[in-house]
Amino acid sequence: MQKVGLKSLLVFQFDLLALAFAWCAAFWLRFNFSWPEDYGNTVLVGLLCMLPAHALACWLAGLYRGLWIFASLPDLKRVLKAVGGTLLAMVAYVVLLTPQPPVPRSLVVLFPLLLIMGMAGGRVAYRMWKEHRMFGALVCQGKPVIVIGAGRAAAMLVRDMERSPDWRVVGLLDDNAGKWGRELGGQRVIGAVDSLPEVASDLKVRHAILAIPSASIAVRRKVADYCAQAGLQLLTVPALEDIMSGRIAVNAIRKVEIEDLLGRETVCIDTANVAAVLAGKCVLVTGAGGSIGSELCRQIAHFSPARVLLVEQSEYALYTIEQWFAQHQPQIPVVPLAADVKDAVRLHEIFGEWLPQVVFHAAAYKHVPLMEVRNAWQAVRNNVLGTLNVARCSQSCGAERFVLISTDKAVNPTNVMGATKRLAEMLCQALYSVSNATRVETVRFGNVLGSNGSVIPKFQEQIACGGPVTVTHPEITRYFMSIPEAALLVLQAGSMGEGGEIFVLDMGEPVRITDLARNMIRLSGFSEDEIRIEFTGLRPGEKLYEELLADAEQTRPTHHPKLRIARSRPVATDLVREVEAWLEQRASPTDQAVRSKLLHWVPEYMPADIAAVAPCQSNSGQQA
Repeated sequence: MQKVGLKSLLVFQFDLLALAFAWCAAFWLRFNFSWPEDYGNTVLVGLLCMLPAHALACWLAGLYRGLWIFASLPDLKRVLKAVGGTLLAMVAYVVLLTPQPPVPRSLVVLFPLLLIMGMAGGRVAYRMWKEHRMFGALVCQGKPVIVIGAGRAAAMLVRDMERSPDWRVVGLLDDNAGKWGRELGGQRVIGAVDSLPEVASDLKVRHAILAIPSASIAVRRKVADYCAQAGLQLLTVPALEDIMSGRIAVNAIRKVEIEDLLGRETVCIDTANVAAVLAGKCVLVTGAGGSIGSELCRQIAHFSPARVLLVEQSEYALYTIEQWFAQHQPQIPVVPLAADVKDAVRLHEIFGEWLPQVVFHAAAYKHVPLMEVRNAWQAVRNNVLGTLNVARCSQSCGAERFVLISTDKAVNPTNVMGATKRLAEMLCQALYSVSNATRVETVRFGNVLGSNGSVIPKFQEQIACGGPVTVTHPEITRYFMSIPEAALLVLQAGSMGEGGEIFVLDMGEPVRITDLARNMIRLSGFSEDEIRIEFTGLRPGEKLYEELLADAEQTRPTHHPKLRIARSRPVATDLVREVEAWLEQRASPTDQAVRSKLLHWVPEYMPADIAAVAPCQSNSGQQA
């Protein structure tokens, strides 16, 4: 405290000296750099009158709350306030005391200008001197880097990096031609972004920082391509909302991840409509610890539900999402419930006790190759029987809505997983046609970035191990969307449905997995000569191209641009009875028998090994 008080006292004395200097210098300038002998009494009395007024004005303006080393515009505003108060004191001195000889009128302009220059200039000079002492030795240190962008974020970044021993900005690039040749924070804007390869070669840099937090995905991809051509590692600053909120500093740079290039624009939803469905309701989520299920839970928490029931088979996943609520949303009551959706007794117990009003069914087996061989019957039980159990319990307890999370692999499926999800969709349609008290809806979308089992973590691990990166086929493509986007659109669709619909999410353009692998290798700082791509062939049940709509289906638009409704063929009501009879068998059918039965109910299902399925069709009835 003594040290702080001493510094404030020194600053206070400086401001008083600045007043004395400005007052005397104003007279000196007024009389052409010569001291007017006749004005000695006027100068002295005026100084004695204004010193206490100036001290009071400085204190009221809060000049001694700021630190000189961080002197900036707010400090300048305080100086102007203090000078304004002192100027009033000067006017009062001239009017009330009418000194003889009178104060020259030009001092009304000269005196405040000199006082501002003294007080503000002293603070700026101190900051420059202090920063030179602290950071001047860093000027030639650090790795050279080019900054992409010459806006506000770039200015903040350049200023902060002047104090970093790790980085040294050597130039900026921006597509705005009006900024070329100008300087930002002492660094020159060299040219357009497309000149990056040439500039990087001339300046011998190995890193570039994208300092455009609001850059679109197309811009990010373009910059990443230029960096790949130049052999640069691309970094980026945090998102604009994080910078503006103060949660993250602009200099918290990070590597550009593949999600930055595959991610999509921000999704807007009708929050009022979603809130009307979820607020104050008891909401149940199956698969609550999975990729989609856990994000659904986090998004649901924003709409003030009365209670969230977390139904999950994995103990660790259930614990993880329960702990997230305890840390981030402690005000929302959650009930962690260990349960298998195949266990109808346990589900009836849960639904009977808690009577959920809105149900999201995200629990499923999703891994195509694993479910294709030696696990086909388990895929049926989990994806078909599990859906049937949860949907029936939702209807029996009087739930308002039941939403099935489906997949693009249910469209013209070529694998067991996709066929089981399509059969689950059909069962939901059949259940709703029998009893429409509960609005039964389906939401269908493709792969999500960063989900469990996603190709991206696999590629990251292979790159970290030095390769090779394995891709099944050179032309294989997939749709991708972010987990938060998928979860938000599921909530939007769930709030819009009238019952029986299959909502299809706008997945954008499909991405070639080979291009994905190449981008990830480049973003990791390697070339394809260092990390090679190896093609391993399509896995069991895997398709080259995913579809979002079956051939026999048409869609109609909704009021949300990223949601459409599929018009699928009608489903017979006796489908539920037939499927239930099949599911009740005790013995596990063979994979081929499962495929045969799925083909019977899902005519668009085209198993990759159709020849192996056909001979089993005559025996499937006996095994079923």
